Amino acid sequence: MSLLLSPYEENGIFLKNRVVMPPMCMYKAESDGEVTPFHLVHYTTRAMGGVGLIIVEATAVEARGRISETDLGLWDDAQVPGHQQLVHLCHEYGAKMGIQLAHAGRKSLCASSTPVAPSPLAFSESNGYKLPHELSLAELEGIKKHFVQAALRATYAGYEFLELHAAHGYLLCEFLSPLTNQRTDQYGGSLENRCSFVIEVAQAILDATQEVPLFVRISADEWMEKGWNIEESIYLAKKLQSIGVAMIHVSAGGNNEAQKTPDIVPLYQAAYAKVIRESVGIPTIAVGLITTAAEGEKLLQGGFCDLVAYGRELLRNPNFVFFAAKEEGKKALIEPSYLRAF
Repeated sequence: MSLLLSPYEENGIFLKNRVVMPPMCMYKAESDGEVTPFHLVHYTTRAMGGVGLIIVEATAVEARGRISETDLGLWDDAQVPGHQQLVHLCHEYGAKMGIQLAHAGRKSLCASSTPVAPSPLAFSESNGYKLPHELSLAELEGIKKHFVQAALRATYAGYEFLELHAAHGYLLCEFLSPLTNQRTDQYGGSLENRCSFVIEVAQAILDATQEVPLFVRISADEWMEKGWNIEESIYLAKKLQSIGVAMIHVSAGGNNEAQKTPDIVPLYQAAYAKVIRESVGIPTIAVGLITTAAEGEKLLQGGFCDLVAYGRELLRNPNFVFFAAKEEGKKALIEPSYLRAF
C-alpha cells in the first residue's frame, strides 16, 4: 500500500496525501507585495493536480525583510484579500494551505532598504549584497511583532498551517549560526542564546494563533567548519517541540557563501530529516532532489519523514500526483477531467 498517496492524520493535522509543495520563491509580485494572477494560477494548478499540502513561498513580514522587491508580503492588511482568494481557489481542489513567514535579514537585495542582521557581516562582498545593520534589542522586539502580525493576517486569510523560515541563511537562520551571530548579549554566544530568538518568535506566534499548527524550516547543517550542525539542530528541534511546534521541515545549507556543498544527488538531505525525527520524536518533512514517487515511498517506509516535499519536480510537473496514482493503480485519485490522459 502506498504511504505517499495515503492520508496523513496525526496531531490534529489532516491531509489527503503526504505530497508537499514546499515554498519556492517565484519573484512575481509587484513592489506592493500583493498576490498577482501568476500566483493564483501557479498554486491553484498544483492544487488541481492533487497536492495534499501547499506551502506558499517565503512571504515577508516587513518590507525590508524581502529577499527581492518582487517578493510576496503580509506586512500590511491590504495584502490579505489576495491571499484569501488564493487560499479559496486551492481549497476548491482539496489542497490544504500553509504559508512560509520569512525575513531575509542580511540576504535582502532590496535597493530601497538597508538589510538587518544579528551582526554587521555581509553575506557576500559582491552580487549586490550590502553590509547589514546590527539589530538592537528594541528592534528585535519589533521584528518579533512583525512575525506575529503577519501570522495573524495569514490565519485571517484562511491558511491552515504556518511555517517559520529559519533556514538558508535568512534572518532567523543567521541567529542560529556562530559564524553569522557574533553578538555578546543574550542572543549570542552559547547554543542556548543563539537559539533563543527563533524560539521566542515561534512561541509568540503560537500564543497569538492558538490552535494553528506551526512548522519550522531549518538548515540542519550549514556545511561549514565550526558552523551550525546536525547536533545543534537536534537541540533546537527539541526546544521547538517542547513549546508546541508541530513539525520540522528539514533542509540544509544557504547560510554562507563559502559553504562546502556535498554532492547533489537524489535524497542527499533526507538523512538529516531521519536523524531529527528519531532523535527528537517530532514529525519531519524531507526535501532535496526528490523526484519520483518511488523515492518518496522509500523515505516514508524507511521512517525518514512523515511528509515528502517535491520542489522542482512540482515546477516541472504540476500533475505529479496523478502520475503517481497511475503507477499505483489508483486512478480514482486522478481528476476526472484529466483521466483520459492517463
